[in-house]
Amino acid sequence: MTNKKAKTAQIYAYETVRDRILQGKYEGQTKLIEDKLAKELQISRTPVREAIRRLEQEGLIKNKRIIKPSPTDIRHMFEMRIVIEGYAASKAAKFMIPDNIAIIRSAIEKAKQSEDPEEIINFNKQFHDYIVKESRNPIMIETVDRMQAIIYMFSHAVVFYNRPFLLDEHSNICDAIEKHDPVEANRLMQEHLQADLEFVLNITD
Repeated sequence: MTNKKAKTAQIYAYETVRDRILQGKYEGQTKLIEDKLAKELQISRTPVREAIRRLEQEGLIKNKRIIKPSPTDIRHMFEMRIVIEGYAASKAAKFMIPDNIAIIRSAIEKAKQSEDPEEIINFNKQFHDYIVKESRNPIMIETVDRMQAIIYMFSHAVVFYNRPFLLDEHSNICDAIEKHDPVEANRLMQEHLQADLEFVLNITD
C-alpha cells in the first residue's frame, strides 16, 4: 500500500470510528477489536490501529474502550481551550494578515447562510483553527490538535442544539481581530468558549 493510500485508509478509519462514537452507536466501555473493524471497513489492521491510537490521544478511547467524558472532563478541556484560544485571538489581533482575516470572515458568513449542520461545524472548525494557528506556538497548536475529536463532539452539540448567538460571537471576535484590539479579542474568545461550556454542560446534564 502506498503512503497516500495508507493515509487515506487511516483517515477513513479514524473518521468512521469517531463518527460512530459521536453518534452514540457504541455503548460506553465497548471494546474496539482491530480485526473486526478492519473487516467491517474492508481495510488492513494497520490504519485501524493508527485510528484507534489517534482517538486515544484525543480522549474518546482508553485502552481500546469507548469512554464518555464526565462533566469534570468537559470542564477541564474547555478551561484549556479558553486559555489557549483566548491567547491565540489576542495574537491574531496583532499579527493576522488581511487575507486570513478575510478567510475567517468568509467562514462566518458561509456558516450563517448554510442550513447544513455538518457544513456549519466545518466552518466553525475553520474559524477556530485559523485563530489557533496565530498563537504561533507549536505546543499550543499541537495540544488543540490532540483534542480535535472532543472539540468536534462539542461543536456538534452546539450546532445541532442551536446555541444562541454562536455565529454572532464569531463575528464580534473577527471584528476585534480586524481592529487590532488584542485585549478585546481575548475577552470575546474567552466569553465565547465559556458560553459553549455552559451550554454543553446544560444539554448533557
